[in-house]
Amino acid sequence: MIKYNLEGKKFVPLSNSSAGEVGKGTVFEYHQDGDLVWADYSGGEIVSGHLIAKVLTDGSLDMRYHHVNKSGEIMLGKCVSTPEVLADGRLKFNENWQWLCGDHSTGYSEIVEVK
Repeated sequence: MIKYNLEGKKFVPLSNSSAGEVGKGTVFEYHQDGDLVWADYSGGEIVSGHLIAKVLTDGSLDMRYHHVNKSGEIMLGKCVSTPEVLADGRLKFNENWQWLCGDHSTGYSEIVEVK
């Protein structure tokens, strides 16, 4: 298991499936208290978003998120985010997500820590 503390860390997307709304310009600002993780995110197509997650025993995050997009829609979804440590020491999360509204489609995204 990868040990980490996300308090105060910022992440940006590397990739996302076409059904996703997080993209270029989106920034996540994370916080952590023990096994509880939360973040605010905005930028790109996202006006304002929030997520909350629980750290699982394997280090992955069981997450729920919601945001308002530039079209004014409230979107919500769930995600399992698996950590990876890059060669330069930054964290990367590999994310399998699903919308809990709209078409309920699934996707895959990657976010990486900003140093």
